Amino acid sequence: MATETATKWVIDPMHSEVQFKVKHLVISTVSGFFKSFNGELLTDNDDFENAEIDFSLDINSIDTNQTQRDEHLKSAEFFDAEKYPQIVFKSTSFTKTDDEEYELKGNLTIKDQTKPVTLDVEFGGSAADFYGNTKAGFEISGKINRKDFGLTWDGVTEAGSIVVGEDIKLLINIQFTKQA
Repeated sequence: MATETATKWVIDPMHSEVQFKVKHLVISTVSGFFKSFNGELLTDNDDFENAEIDFSLDINSIDTNQTQRDEHLKSAEFFDAEKYPQIVFKSTSFTKTDDEEYELKGNLTIKDQTKPVTLDVEFGGSAADFYGNTKAGFEISGKINRKDFGLTWDGVTEAGSIVVGEDIKLLINIQFTKQA
């Protein structure tokens, strides 16, 4: 993409959220959020086809509504936030599949493991806000296996139940602001 002709969009953190869900004891789901993240989108056209997307999450901003669990997730047994403070995503393709749907492919890095992932994207549309800024909204969803990224901690109860599932569901609602 020729950066001199590209339009840059940046994440509006006040109107965006990054959520994940994982099975607990195989019978229920625990949800969490990352409260601090940033990213940008570069595009050559108005329909976002072939946009380049860079995104990062601050591990220390994890919030599962339970402080002890959050601290465990930040520890070396899971994310090892001291050594690897960010999760990073860099797109390799952004392909329109119908009027409001895209397929987003890219490289996801958690800890020191980088793997290709494919995510589904729904374009919510674009509009001007009260200040004349152009905004674009997207809902991104997908699933990854935590063990593929070195998140291998396992716990088993005395009855043999697995404490944390391997599959992590991602649900990311992002609003971008077009830069002048």
